[in-house]
Amino acid sequence: MTRHIVLQGVENFRDFGDYAAGEGRLKKGVLFRAAHQAEATDDDLVAMAGLGIVTLVDLRRPNERQRDPSRRWAGFAAEVIDNDLGVTGEDPWHAFLRGSDLSVESIRGYLVEYYGRAPFAERHLDLFRRYFQALAAARGPVLIHCAAGKDRTGLLAALTHHVAGVGDDDIVDDYLLTNDEERFARRGPKVADRLEAELGRRPSDAAMRAALGVEADYLATALAAMKARYGSIDGYLDQAIGLDAAGREAVRAHILL
Repeated sequence: MTRHIVLQGVENFRDFGDYAAGEGRLKKGVLFRAAHQAEATDDDLVAMAGLGIVTLVDLRRPNERQRDPSRRWAGFAAEVIDNDLGVTGEDPWHAFLRGSDLSVESIRGYLVEYYGRAPFAERHLDLFRRYFQALAAARGPVLIHCAAGKDRTGLLAALTHHVAGVGDDDIVDDYLLTNDEERFARRGPKVADRLEAELGRRPSDAAMRAALGVEADYLATALAAMKARYGSIDGYLDQAIGLDAAGREAVRAHILL
């Protein structure tokens, strides 16, 4: 299937269902992921309205939401899950870029470190918990997104796949679909222009690819950190997220054929 849903002003929009999952299969048209919708066109909004989304999880910090407020389609009535927890001072990514040499190595190093701690951030635990509660309630299709739709979104999508029983290779392959060459070509120069204006230095094309893309090692770092602290991914879901075996079964009942 074609997982990317091509919109004009919303990046990295795709269906992360329709994978083999144990003896079953994930439904298509129930699980969506994307970048923010601040630049959505009117046509994009019509397309999103047609997906029947009833729960929208905005994983961004409040300053990100204020900077790029989401556009909503006519008659929008979806439950929005977001929060203002644990945020003080400058955006950590912007603070890193301001002090960075903007090399590929420094960007990769930042992202590996980020993935090692992201699963345990108070705000993420709250958002992940409420997301899985929404899935377990089986209200209908859900859209998860952050700013670029790659890191926070990628981690939550991978956890969803784990709960469903999707194989490890498919989990990684889906995560790596963020590395879309057309997206790099379209977004890279725009982001580089903005960074040059803000920082007085222009990142290289390779650095922009590192900033806009993902690597399997990032996700592996997050999963290893969960296992180290809780013994297993299920242990993390149970103890940190509050998604016990019964909760996981309720989620599977909604998202599997």
